[in-house]
Amino acid sequence: MSQLFIVATPIGNLEDISLRALRILKEVDLILCEDTRKTQKLLISYKIKKPLISYHQHSSLQKIKKITALLQEGKDLALVTDSGTPGVSDPGNILVASVREKLPDVVIIPIPGPSAITTMISVAGIAMDKFLFLGFPPKKRKKKQFFQQIINSPYPVVFYESPYRIKKTLEGILDLAQQDNCQLQALIGRELTKKFETFYYGSLEEVIDQLKKGISRGEFTVLLKVVS
Repeated sequence: MSQLFIVATPIGNLEDISLRALRILKEVDLILCEDTRKTQKLLISYKIKKPLISYHQHSSLQKIKKITALLQEGKDLALVTDSGTPGVSDPGNILVASVREKLPDVVIIPIPGPSAITTMISVAGIAMDKFLFLGFPPKKRKKKQFFQQIINSPYPVVFYESPYRIKKTLEGILDLAQQDNCQLQALIGRELTKKFETFYYGSLEEVIDQLKKGISRGEFTVLLKVVS
């Protein structure tokens, strides 16, 4: 009986990988990954040699058929993302659903590990037993609706943003918050677990000012909470 392992990999620092994840990556027949170059970097650092197959948001149904065919042949596969836990901001959930539907005998096994969400929660300094995760903001029309969700949420909100849109997104949220006469507390993490990891903390206005003075390169994880 073949197995599909959903393997969490480091979000930045290559040392943040479990012994179990390393063992699985060494034992499987093939590894499915978003960007073969990024995954290869991880494998080389741990002296792991395995065939790689690209599987990402632009992969066709034909690619899923190829993967399910490998499982039917009895191959054990590992699915990894560029960073963190698969199935959050990548199409891992589509593959899992397809395998469950078409190959019910395949065992799907999660190998937990790093996640930008839980990394931020661990240093939030506020109650995070309930929170809302919103992924990446939409790029165009539904952006205001996204901002309103944050302002209306009774719980802290976590989302991701790119370096190219972070300032504009935060300014858009601040404008709407000021119209609704509410205050937001912010914690923003840049380049989590990497060499230049940086945290910005304070009111949303203060954090925007900090970002304007600092470096805006790298991926951002944002945590916001309405305080009044």
